[in-house]
Amino acid sequence: MTKGEMVAETEGGSGQRADRAFWAVIPAGGSGTRLWPLSRAARPKFLLPLLGQRSLLQQTAHRLGLLTPPERTFVVCGPAHAAPVARQLPTLPESNLIVEPSPKGTGPALALAAAIIARLDPDAVIGSFAADHEVAYEDAFVAAVRVAIVAAEDGSLVTIGLPPTRPETGYGYIERTDEPVAGCPEGTAYRAAGFVEKPDQERAEAYVASGRYLWNASMFVWTARALLDELERLQPALRTGVEEIAAAWGGPDQDQIAAEVWANLAETTIDQGVMERAHRIAVVPADLGWSDVGDWHGLGELIQRDLDGNAVRGDLIQSDTRNSVVWSETGRLIALVGLENIAVVDTEDALLVIERGSAQEVRRIVEQLKQLHRTSYQ
Repeated sequence: MTKGEMVAETEGGSGQRADRAFWAVIPAGGSGTRLWPLSRAARPKFLLPLLGQRSLLQQTAHRLGLLTPPERTFVVCGPAHAAPVARQLPTLPESNLIVEPSPKGTGPALALAAAIIARLDPDAVIGSFAADHEVAYEDAFVAAVRVAIVAAEDGSLVTIGLPPTRPETGYGYIERTDEPVAGCPEGTAYRAAGFVEKPDQERAEAYVASGRYLWNASMFVWTARALLDELERLQPALRTGVEEIAAAWGGPDQDQIAAEVWANLAETTIDQGVMERAHRIAVVPADLGWSDVGDWHGLGELIQRDLDGNAVRGDLIQSDTRNSVVWSETGRLIALVGLENIAVVDTEDALLVIERGSAQEVRRIVEQLKQLHRTSYQ
């Protein structure tokens, strides 16, 4: 009998004991450059209500609230976003907002969160979920996390893998095996054969056809101890640094020590720095209705469309226009004639018009704005 089965048998099959030990971390970084001009450095996409009345950050916190209370939820963000994050999440304790002095990638951010939580609860199970993703199926999300918690309690570093719906070249993949490592009534976690970086089109098609590969959506669950042990093996300087910061956290020297130590940490992602080289990796396959809301083409797929396939937020009048995205923040009338597969984004100070197939390239505009030092548009 696996540990997960014993939990289910002794706790009525609901995973409740695991939930009580669960801590959540929401890394809230980046500026969502592919959703420019709506998303900016000072107003990144996770702070925007793109799908409904709540921001993506608020939706993420709501989902995690089904598993753990605000007291056991942490948000990691940069200095520029600390105040708006606090305003959007009023139930989040002030001490649970971790402000990283500068961007260093998800590796140091999640390592610091784990070190801080480990001082509060050495036996903590921690889940990390990005602030700017959409999950349509909340019940499936809760079930998948509960399976991941059981696998993490058995010592694995766990990721939730998503069945690919297309041969996507913009995502990383996880190769799963048929070897179960933990289970509970909500599902099964399997040993992962490894992580694969973003593939070319031919390899992506082969991955989807094989049925063995899942999208990596950067949803991770582990015990604080397991992650810190892997850091000790793979990146000892990072573990030493974050534990030094964690030891001063909440004290009078917190900001000074954090700034001094953080400046010397290497920039890395949790995927490349840990997950791709860890000893025990497990994956929980789950269909969550997931999207990373990555660009204007993808966002258009998530918005209700009219009979001509147009996804519209704003005042549109059109003739013979199909499969297009219109987003207006200004209230201006937008008129389109004889167009197909375009996106029009109208904000107070900028207008973007692109072919939907080039949506990923919007970030090049942001790069040019940086080179031209046009900071007000970034």
